[in-house]
Amino acid sequence: MGQEAEKNGDILPYMPFSPAANRSLLTILVIAAGAYLFYLLTPILAPFLVATALAYLCNPLVDRLQRRGVGRALATALVLLGLVLLFLLLAAVMAPLFQAQARLLMQQVPRVASFGSQTLLPWFSATFGVDLMNDQADILAWLKAHASELSQLTRYLPKLTDGGLALLGFLANLLLIPVVLFYLLRDWHGVIKHLAGWIPTPLREKSDAITREVDTVLSEFVRGQIMVILVMCVFYSLGLWLVGLHYALAVGLLAGILVFVPYMGVVVGVLLGTLAGWAQFGINANPDANLLASLLPIWAVFGIGQLLEGMAITPWLVGERVGLHPVAVIFALMAFGQLFGFVGVLLAIPAAAASLVALRHLKAQLD
Repeated sequence: MGQEAEKNGDILPYMPFSPAANRSLLTILVIAAGAYLFYLLTPILAPFLVATALAYLCNPLVDRLQRRGVGRALATALVLLGLVLLFLLLAAVMAPLFQAQARLLMQQVPRVASFGSQTLLPWFSATFGVDLMNDQADILAWLKAHASELSQLTRYLPKLTDGGLALLGFLANLLLIPVVLFYLLRDWHGVIKHLAGWIPTPLREKSDAITREVDTVLSEFVRGQIMVILVMCVFYSLGLWLVGLHYALAVGLLAGILVFVPYMGVVVGVLLGTLAGWAQFGINANPDANLLASLLPIWAVFGIGQLLEGMAITPWLVGERVGLHPVAVIFALMAFGQLFGFVGVLLAIPAAAASLVALRHLKAQLD
């Protein structure tokens, strides 16, 4: 019939897409629009994502308190108070370390000034033939001659203003996190149920299965990482205390907490441990002491800790069943950080776990 109509030059009637195809197209458009909107809103999403991640981690504790007869709102307030106290305790432990680093920097200012006057300025004079100490009149004349060019430096002042506004924005976001966290924790189950209601009915069963599997993977990963953090905090603190470092607890805690980012803990730990060891053994100790020999035990602690964490502790506590290989974690952190900045770093691990589960289901469908 259609071939006869084409031969006779008749126009075939318009055949609309099937309802299933229309739903699929609408779903794709909604997902694309949501992804684009998310990309546009990334500058303001950081406090909400941090609060959501903390709510996901703390919800089991709130549920446990609720099962013991504590009201949901009171349980949420107690957990939030515990988080604030933990943060304050960590800040109190870290404060002496940063105070010592600032004192070390101030102690180096006279040495830097002495190096500049006794070494750098003579070298500059011998190399370029300009005596900065005695040619002050020539320097002032040069500055007056190039005043118009130097005035162009004022164009950088708006950037300084933007930096101040960025700092205020950071502080505002920091204050927003506990507020959002409280409401999310209090209404967690209602929020999850509401979001599940937006999933189309034909996809709900499959979505529930994928969500449960993602939750299982993330739970295994988070519990394992928390145990790794605790073990490494104890190891680094005890090891640095045994080698005689005064700020062993502060450096060990910070290095242990940062192990959830691959290699970040050991890098920060070595840097802070070296600075603390320099302040303790190189400046406050005997000037004739060998600084390198004093720092080697500190570096050895972090080297042994990195080997134990990568080869024994993480495989034992996290396990291969999670399926998030360290290389995959590094790639996810770098890729999402490149695409979405700090917000992307927050989403990297959950997105990697969800992608892994999605690939498993896709492979099952293809098989």
